[in-house]
Amino acid sequence: MADSREHSFAGTRGGVTAREWPCEGARYVVLLVHGYGEHIGRYEHVADALVAHGAAVFGPDHMGHGRSAGERVLIEDFEDVVTDAHTVEELARAAYPGRPVVLIGHSMGGLIAARYAQRYGAGLTAVVLSGPLIGIWEPLTVLLAPPEVPAAPLDPKRLSRDPTVGATYASDPLVWHGPFKRPTLEAFDRALETISKSGSIGSLPLLWLHGDDDRIVPLPGSRTGIEEFRGTEWAERVYPGARHEVFNETNRDEVLADVKEFVDDVLTR
Repeated sequence: MADSREHSFAGTRGGVTAREWPCEGARYVVLLVHGYGEHIGRYEHVADALVAHGAAVFGPDHMGHGRSAGERVLIEDFEDVVTDAHTVEELARAAYPGRPVVLIGHSMGGLIAARYAQRYGAGLTAVVLSGPLIGIWEPLTVLLAPPEVPAAPLDPKRLSRDPTVGATYASDPLVWHGPFKRPTLEAFDRALETISKSGSIGSLPLLWLHGDDDRIVPLPGSRTGIEEFRGTEWAERVYPGARHEVFNETNRDEVLADVKEFVDDVLTR
């Protein structure tokens, strides 16, 4: 397991805690963006693989998530989350000047990363989106329709075919196990529209990863968003039978190998 350390800074709406997995002689930097209700600590194995590949890895706990401040899972404007993530990139650049930066985002983190690439893509070398919540997210309509948001927390069994993933998630005290909050859902709705209207990422290389049995962020709706967002250089990997968290799936080694191969290709151009 790679060593790590924490950084804290004043975010847009309260204190933000970020994790760094250092890498001596790093070839590149990864800005890792986690999903809804979770925290960056769930990506320890991803960071380990990337550090072994020559990356220094940085990732924040978003506002209201993990060890960062704020009411749990309350996000009123995803532009603020993007701004906080950019502060983490600035920390990374100060520690590893001149290194190329690769942005990796999962699920809600894919939404954040997509918007990040639209705002700050000029400073990035590549983007990887895993099960990204972009395009058409059908559950959003269902959740926002009634006056009261349904008390339907995420089913851990939908994360991965590996039962230990769901069990670990269910017992993690830093994971949010309650229902969605309406302001956060409304912020999702606005962010999806903003990304849709803000155009493609041009020549910035993109790798899209998705499980074809993802029932949390269904593949067809996400594909709609990818078609709007992708630029001229992109690739997709759709994994048969895989559920939502492809980095935690039974074929996680294959997924991480695909990411490393993509990064190597981009860095050697």
